[in-house]
Amino acid sequence: QVRLVQSGGGSVQAGGSLRLSCAISGYFGKDYCMGWFRQVPEKEREGVASIDNHGNTKYADSVKGRFTISRDNAKNTLDLQLNSLRPEDTAMYYCAADLKFDSDYIQCGLYDADFDTWGQGTQVTVSS
Repeated sequence: QVRLVQSGGGSVQAGGSLRLSCAISGYFGKDYCMGWFRQVPEKEREGVASIDNHGNTKYADSVKGRFTISRDNAKNTLDLQLNSLRPEDTAMYYCAADLKFDSDYIQCGLYDADFDTWGQGTQVTVSS
């Protein structure tokens, strides 16, 4: 079983930066698709960024140029660097993995229903 344990997050002023990390344990197949999502109370969960084993990435329009998703194979982590933060970035952030991913047939995207395993979430708060 794949397990995801998150760390990072916190509070920062607008324009600042944070880094989120998701520790990965368990078996991963040849292919992988992992992503970051965020959610605020009484609003729909939205995809933020995703990455596959080929290094292909996808970002929500609202974070392009500001956030960077990466996979550190040496440390077995999925990371999200959040720069130039805005108050509207305030949310609970979740990492997730699609255990059924096959890059020959599908894309690693931002559709939350495609992801099977989730981290516990970590809060990001941006004040102005």
